Amino acid sequence: MRRMQAISVGLIAIACVASGWAQSPPSEVAGIPVNYDEARTGTYTLPDPLVLSNGKPVTDAKTWTEKRRPEIVSLFETQQFGVAPGRPKSESFEVVEKDTSALSGKAIRRRVDIHLAAEKSAPVIHLVEYLPAASKKPVPLLLSISFTAPSSTVDDPGLPVGEIWDAKTHKKIPASQGRSFGKINVGLLLEAGIGVATFYYGDVDPDYEEGFADGIRRFYLKPGQSQRGPEAWGTISAWAWGMSRVQDYLETDKSVDAKRVAIHGVSRLGKTVMWAGAHDQRFAAVIASCSGEGGAALSRRNYGETIAHLTAPTRYPYQFALNYGRWGGFPDKAPMDGNLLVALIAPRPLLLQTGNTDYWSDPKGEFLSAVAAAPVYKLFGKDPLDTETWPAAKQPILHDLSYYMHDGGHGMVPTDWNVYVDFLKLHLHPER
Repeated sequence: MRRMQAISVGLIAIACVASGWAQSPPSEVAGIPVNYDEARTGTYTLPDPLVLSNGKPVTDAKTWTEKRRPEIVSLFETQQFGVAPGRPKSESFEVVEKDTSALSGKAIRRRVDIHLAAEKSAPVIHLVEYLPAASKKPVPLLLSISFTAPSSTVDDPGLPVGEIWDAKTHKKIPASQGRSFGKINVGLLLEAGIGVATFYYGDVDPDYEEGFADGIRRFYLKPGQSQRGPEAWGTISAWAWGMSRVQDYLETDKSVDAKRVAIHGVSRLGKTVMWAGAHDQRFAAVIASCSGEGGAALSRRNYGETIAHLTAPTRYPYQFALNYGRWGGFPDKAPMDGNLLVALIAPRPLLLQTGNTDYWSDPKGEFLSAVAAAPVYKLFGKDPLDTETWPAAKQPILHDLSYYMHDGGHGMVPTDWNVYVDFLKLHLHPER
């Protein structure tokens, strides 16, 4: 029964990614009430990104980089996402399709299998790249982690049908039998001189509680260990780790400028790219769509989804370190919050994209988180939001620290891609 409840809730969440809430957001989830009243968000004091654990202030970028930043990374590793391993020694790259003309001649398509371990049974990331056909130099690139296989996220009839995990049977099925959502506007990016790469998050770890047996994390159990410890990595940490493995490959691809790779994800994959960008500083920029609780939104602000909702037994405890559940109901006691996660992206560009009716993910809480992280961006001489007034929908703030709400709910709408391209052109400086 518990497994079926988790699958049901997961399918509801995926449907919300595709189309936003079709009706009023729920007043109770997993038996826990949900607040949407601004008058009941409570008062709170956020952890200060510019104060060391010993109480001394951080007054320069060097101290932030060498002392405070590692402290905060450790907090998120041990208390929220879990501690992931480093780059695997047995990692290897296999180019299965090289330089095929695609998308009516506008792109060069490349497919690469990234083997995450030496064992034949180990997970493999099936990466698909699209590079502007006219480019003569290495191009900047957007790496988007997706809820389904590339054959269902890109309108490209030349792609073979990929496979995805079925949460009910724990077997792989053709992606064409699953939901089609999260389309990537590859053409718009190519026109701007920006390449695109994408892969299915389930290539790294399946997105259900019992998926541990079929994902990469099982290969890192110690001898005799049958279950993960309180600080061990959850699936979000695994997916973020997988994005770093793609970056390992991109550093070998002479067609890509690996120092100009931005990352993108939606909902739980918005949380994933927040953590990937925070943990791996090789990524040049981050676009996090509706990352909400556990991502950019403030946990101490009692609005929409909370840590208690995320870590309830019938929902997503497998996505996080087991320690994260201890802060459910006590977010004010947690040593970390969304503003610290945002601060970890500094000084690199970050765009928080959300929707004005995505009450569950608390779009205002994401904005307030960015406001609270501004001092770290200023420490590097970068341009934060420069306002404490929450903007209306369709009014993008595109600075080093950026924010945008579409008029609508959870996930993306087609016009979001125009804002993404403006943000990427501003910071990645593609040649056209």
